[in-house]
Amino acid sequence: MTTTDAPARSPRWHVLGSLPFAAAALVLVNALYIFLVALGNITDYGTNFDFVQHVLAMDTTNFGQEAGKGLDPDVMWRAIDNPVLWNLAYIGVIIWESLSAIVLIVALVFFIRGFLGHGFHAARVWSSIGLVMIILLFVGGFISVGGEWFQMWRSTSWNGLDPAFRNSVIAGIGLVLLHLPSPRWDDTTPRRDATS
Repeated sequence: MTTTDAPARSPRWHVLGSLPFAAAALVLVNALYIFLVALGNITDYGTNFDFVQHVLAMDTTNFGQEAGKGLDPDVMWRAIDNPVLWNLAYIGVIIWESLSAIVLIVALVFFIRGFLGHGFHAARVWSSIGLVMIILLFVGGFISVGGEWFQMWRSTSWNGLDPAFRNSVIAGIGLVLLHLPSPRWDDTTPRRDATS
């Protein structure tokens, strides 16, 4: 008569090679990045406010000429020259960044709970929301609105398209990892020592 033992549980450190751990790592770096961006914009308001001002005013959308010279009259009707609107747009970006950071920090708390055996459902939901928020900011706000509507691509001095693309790709990779199938996502058994 043969008895079948339950499959041996892999060592605890093997979690480092799991899909949930890889996804959590990308959520962590996105949370850290967007938190630092929001903090920098709050504590050094003026530096990036200049960026928002020039993008909305479209005064350097002239392929490197002197500010205000050689502008395309066919698109300059889009420019916003009101400082109140510049500030409102910038404050809106800061609030969005801050909320994204908070959502991703909450997701990290749920990831920790997941690694302790409480499942990853909440971590995946919160992470997805936070990463989509980052993609909406950088693809929707910076690339679409700033880059195309306000013609940021024409500026050599105030062009944030490359960083926006990088940030959205990193968030997108995290989203892909979160939604890949893996039996580890369903691992809701609390982790115990191999001796127990």
